[in-house]
Parts: sequence; C-alpha cells; structure tokens
Amino acid sequence: MSMSFELSIDVSEPYDFNKQSLSKIQQNPWVKNQWPLVYFIQNDAIAEAYVGESTNAYNRISNHLANPAKASVFNKISIIGSDKFNKSATLDIESNLIQYIAAEGTYKLQNGNSGLVNHNYYQQDLYKDLFKEIWKKLIDKKVVSKSLKEIENSELFKYSPYKSLNEDQYHSVLEILEALTQNNNNSIFVRGSAGTGKTVVATYLLKLLATNILNTGVEEFNDDELREVNYIRNFQLKYPNAKIGLVVAMTSLRESLQQVFKQVPGLKSSMVFSPSETFKSKEKYDLLIVDEAHRLRQYKNISWMGAFRQNNQKLGLGDSGNELDWIMANSRNQIFFYDEAQSVKPSDIAGIHFTRLLGAPNTIKLQLNSQMRVQGGENYIKFIDDLLSLNRREETVYSSSNYDLLYFDSLADLYSELGKKEQHYELCRMVAGYSWPWRSKNDKTAIDIEIDNISFQWNQTDKDWVNSPNAFKEIGCIHTTQGYDLNYTGVIFGKEIDYNKDTDQIEINPKQYFDINGKKGIDSPADLKSYIINIYKTILYRGIKGSFVYACNPNLAAYLKKHIPLFEKEPALRIIPFNKVKPYVNAVPLLDITAAAGNFSDLQIHSDFEWVELPFNISPQEGCFVCKVIGESMNKRIPNGAYCLFRKDGGGSREGKIVLVQSTAIQDADFGSGYTVKQYHSKKIITDEGWQHSTIHLEPLSDDLSYHTIELVSDELTDFKVVGVFDRVLA
Repeated sequence: MSMSFELSIDVSEPYDFNKQSLSKIQQNPWVKNQWPLVYFIQNDAIAEAYVGESTNAYNRISNHLANPAKASVFNKISIIGSDKFNKSATLDIESNLIQYIAAEGTYKLQNGNSGLVNHNYYQQDLYKDLFKEIWKKLIDKKVVSKSLKEIENSELFKYSPYKSLNEDQYHSVLEILEALTQNNNNSIFVRGSAGTGKTVVATYLLKLLATNILNTGVEEFNDDELREVNYIRNFQLKYPNAKIGLVVAMTSLRESLQQVFKQVPGLKSSMVFSPSETFKSKEKYDLLIVDEAHRLRQYKNISWMGAFRQNNQKLGLGDSGNELDWIMANSRNQIFFYDEAQSVKPSDIAGIHFTRLLGAPNTIKLQLNSQMRVQGGENYIKFIDDLLSLNRREETVYSSSNYDLLYFDSLADLYSELGKKEQHYELCRMVAGYSWPWRSKNDKTAIDIEIDNISFQWNQTDKDWVNSPNAFKEIGCIHTTQGYDLNYTGVIFGKEIDYNKDTDQIEINPKQYFDINGKKGIDSPADLKSYIINIYKTILYRGIKGSFVYACNPNLAAYLKKHIPLFEKEPALRIIPFNKVKPYVNAVPLLDITAAAGNFSDLQIHSDFEWVELPFNISPQEGCFVCKVIGESMNKRIPNGAYCLFRKDGGGSREGKIVLVQSTAIQDADFGSGYTVKQYHSKKIITDEGWQHSTIHLEPLSDDLSYHTIELVSDELTDFKVVGVFDRVLA
C-alpha cells in the first residue's frame, strides 16, 4: 500500500453529539465538502455506539439528532475521512467497522444488520489495507482495544449476525424475505456445501427479522438497506411480535451460538435451542431457522431413546418419527440449511425424508455456491471431493497460491509445523478419524493415540473444544469440529480407512472404527464407508488457510501423496558442498547414528560425510561432530529430532555427562543396536592394577517413564566406547 493511503486517513477528535454542536461538525472539512465519510457515535458511560456512512453527513447527523432513540443515548461523534474515500469504499468500511466493533466487545451497537453486503469495487484490496490503518488509529485513540487478529479468531466474529454477506448470500436472503412476506406456511430449503456460509446467513436472517424497525423512518437507511427494510416491515406486520428461533441439533455448536446471541443487542441465548425444545412453546413458532439440518436425528443410535419416543408420541407418531417431523409440526414457516455430504452418523435423518420435503409443491429451493471459509475456494472443495471419491484420473498434484495443503510422512513434523502456525495465527488444531478408543474419557491419565513416538489424548471436553485451553495438545474428532472454523487443520487419516491399489478403491475396516454410535446398526459396508468418507471430507473443509495431512496406512499414504504436495523439511543446518569444506575451520561432519557402521571410529576427513556449518557463535574444533538425536528418551534435555553438537571424549570424569556411546551390548529402541545417547554414570572398583569400571549405567532423562536405564557389566564393558560428549542442541 502506498504511503499516501496511510497518511490521508483522518479520525477526528470527538464532537459533542447535540444540536448545538451541529455548526462545529459542519466545519469539519469532510462534512463541509460533502465528501463520502464514515462516522462513529458513542456513549462511553453505557458502552453503546452506532456506525454510519454518508455523502451528506450534515443531513444524516441532523436526522439522527431528530431521532430520540439516538439523541437521548449518544453524546459524542467522531468523523472518519480520507481523500481516497468514495461511495463504495465508505459502504465497505462502514460494514467492516460494524462487524469488528460488534465482535470487539467494547461497545454494543444500535445498528441493525440490514444492507451488510460485500460489493466488489475498484482497488478493493487497497481499501482493506486502509481499514487496517483506520483500526490502528481507533486503538491509538482507545476507542477499541483488541487487534483484528484477536477479533477474527473469536466465536462472536465468526458467527456474528453483523457479518457482511457476499452477493450470492445476499440474493438468497432477499428471496427468503420475499417468500416469507408473500406466501403462507413456507418451507425454504437452502443447500450449500461446507464453507458456503450457511450459519452466517442463518444468524443474519434471525437478527434481521428480530430487529424492530416499524417505528423507524426511512431516512435512517441507505439505498442498499431499504429493500431489506421493506421486507422486514411486511414480515413484522404479518407476524406481530413474531416467535422466531434458531434450531441447532449439535450440542457444541448450539452452545457456542447461544454465547454469541447473549452478546448481541436484540438477541437472546434462549432464541437458540435443540429440536426437542421446540415442544416447550405453547404456540407454534412463526419461523424456525434450522442450521446444519443434515444433523437432525432419527430414532436410531441415540442415548436418549425414551425422551425421543415421548416427543414422537406427542405428535401421534411411532418410532418412525424424527426431528424433522417435530420442526414441521411446531412451526408455520421453516428455513433449512442443508448439506447431505456432511451427514456423518446413522442417527442423522436419512436423505429420503429431505427428498420428500424438496418435492413438496410449496417448498422453495435455493442454493449457496460461493466458498466463504476455505481460501482455496471452490477448486479446493472440488479437489477434496474428487480425491476421496477417487474421481481424480489425472495424477496431478494440487497447487494453489491461496491455500496451504501439504502431506506429511511424519506426524511429528506435522505437529511441529502446525505449532508454528498456531503461534502465528492461533486456532490451529489436530483432528482425526475415530480410529482409536476414547480411553481418557474415563481415565484422565490414559493415552489414546500414539503415532511416531508422540502421544495424544482425545479432546477432553466436547463443549467448544476448539477454543478450550489445552486444545492444541489434544486431538479432536468430527463431533467437536463440525460447524467450526479453524485457521489450519492437521488431519489424521486413521487405521480404519485404507486404499486398495489393485481395485482402486477406498476400503474401510469396521474393527478399527471406534465410534460406537457411528456404526451400530449399519448393515451395509457401503453405508459405513459413505459416513466415514463424509467425515474426512468435512474435517478437511475446516481449515481456512490450510490443511496438513497424515495417513496411518501406507497404501492410503501413497495414494494421497500422488495428489497432495509433500512437505519437505528445511535443513536444520546449512550443508556445505564438499569442495568448499575446510574441515574444522568452516564445517564439522554430520553423522547418522542409525547408519553409523563404524564411521565414528576415526572421524577421518572424507566426502562420505555431509559437512555442516555451525552457528556463528560456535567455533568448529577438531573432533567435533553433529548428530540427530531421535526419540523421547532424553526429552528433558534434547527434543526428539534435534541436531546436537558433540565433542570428542577428552578423558577425565564423564560422571553425569550426556554421552553418545557405542557397544555391541546396547539395544536402544530409538537408535537400534550398537548406539545410544544417555546420561553417563559408573561404578568403579580398585584392583591390583589400579581401578576399573564394575558397571556403567546409561540413564534416560525423559518424561516418558517407559524408557529404562541401560546397565552394562563385566564382559559387556570390553567393547564399550564413548564416541562423543554432548555439548548443546543446535536445532
């Protein structure tokens, strides 16, 4: 962004918000010249605010002062101007300010949410950078306190009814509003794949319809808002004091949305409820909005069969009744947001029930197409669908400048790289297929998942797990992540899913699938396979910026690597070409413990070794070498996979030192036979010839208690040799 953009922003000092100050406000250069601008009205004492934009700010502010709802509440107004502003830019900046201030939490906004549409316009990307500068100025002036990143990672921002809609979503909203005001007893069916913003549209609609605008003058709204406003007026005249609710079958997502609604003026947490709670109202709901409708349940594989049967009996239904029946019976109008590809359990209602609804003459059918979550867009969604449906006949590797998709041969590397993303972006989580029993559910000390010498527990909470304090150290499943947005997702394909290269088919091993309610009562292997593939598609759609992939089964790993770019670890140390090596002047040898085969004996200078440059503050010395230490046996001092500097043993006491030793008597789980890195301890005895070792103990320094001390005695000491003494971890 050019410096002129940055310097042209002007956020005025607050003016008094009253009629007596109008003359001062009129002298503001942006107001005086009727330039497109944005304004911010506030009352710090009660923490309420209002954001607006106008090309005739004097008239707009006069209208606000004539409105008792604003004149009696607010006492200050700030003008935000720039010579770069135009009408499109101010609408965009107004929309962004509403979104971010509503989610930031310092103020409750009096704004409705009508007209929040993201229109494309010339140099829009530059204005996004300009908005960042505006936000910095608002932080400097202590109007707000949270950074944009903090806000963007909050649930209130992700599910806010103040989110700007894209044009695809906005046209769907207008069609829904038109149907609700012109027809009676509507069933509106909105299809959309993962990431098309179904939940955003659902919360937007509920806030829109719950905002009382019957007594508000049209001068309060801009042109983009008026069409929506007229629809809302007609709806509120048709259904005075309308009973509206948002139905969410998934407990975790429902509780997150309840927390969001609790913080939004005009909404209440009680407006979000489960399908069974639709029976609590004595009167029918005027409108029920059903999010994630594909997760509505039938009378199968659920833990509350008795209560489910009672609800069916209230409607005169047998065990064939389901939550869709309840919603239809308990409401006049329904809006269903649905994606059949995200049905992941046999308790989910069979698609045939929705097919019947779609075929009904009064059902209005809409489609959301634009990808709003995944930065790889619709191309990434199609890629994943084709990949797991085995429709990718071309063995090309996925490539995108907008999305970070990588396959990892090592889960340790995946977790390490995901940790770097977590430090930078936050909301980066590991998610796996249900291929391991949940032992830690009842035993909080139990380990559930062990891969590549690293251990994890399943999610220790099923309520808003992605935002829980220890989430990065745990692994989530489909039930704790569906419906949530992550910045990066580490996806583990478990042992229950494999690829048969002879038949070119995905295969499922039910014995390795431990979601009891996810497979009980499924007689068809094809049905189980469909559910499990849907699970992996769904979790691969969670990551906004990227997905990191690992597969437990080698054949599936080989298939995935044909289509997903392979992670290549950057060398931890710079390798110097041998023709430029000056031994022990500019480089030391890098030796492979697991393939040593006697190479440690003399450390002679030859090109069989790779030679590496040491950090600038460490001087190479004769006898120094670098080794990669594998495993967790020394993790209190040496991380798994760390490159370490060793120095040739110079004699003297080794007691308590960490050493690399060689002996045919050693069997080390991490290094194989012959070598180990451990802390050295010895016992000596005095003989006629002096002293000698009686025993040598090689002790692990590990948090993992499965590692034991190696003890060498008598004949085992004859070929024992200390190859090097640990100096430090390099990388």
